[in-house]
Amino acid sequence: MKYELLEVSGESCANCFTLLPVVNRLAAARGIPVRHLELTAETAEAAQALCIERVPTLIVYREGKEVARCTGYQPEEILEVWLDAKTEE
Repeated sequence: MKYELLEVSGESCANCFTLLPVVNRLAAARGIPVRHLELTAETAEAAQALCIERVPTLIVYREGKEVARCTGYQPEEILEVWLDAKTEE
C-alpha cells in the first residue's frame, strides 16, 4: 500500500522546526514521502480544510485517505513507534 505523510507546521513554531528533520529521517527510512505545509495567511484555507487545530500536526495517508493523525511535539522514539504502527500492512 502506498503511504504519504503530511507535516503541518507554523512559521514561528520552534517545536515544528525541531520535529521536521526527525520526521523526514523516519519517513525516508521507511520509503514514505513527506509533504510539508507551513501555515501562513496564504495556506490558512488549506489548513482549515484539513481541520488543523494546532501545530505541529502529522497526518498519515494511505492511498490518498487519512488513516492517522498526531498533533503536538512528540519525542523521536514515540514518533517511530507511532509511524510504524500506522503504516503496518
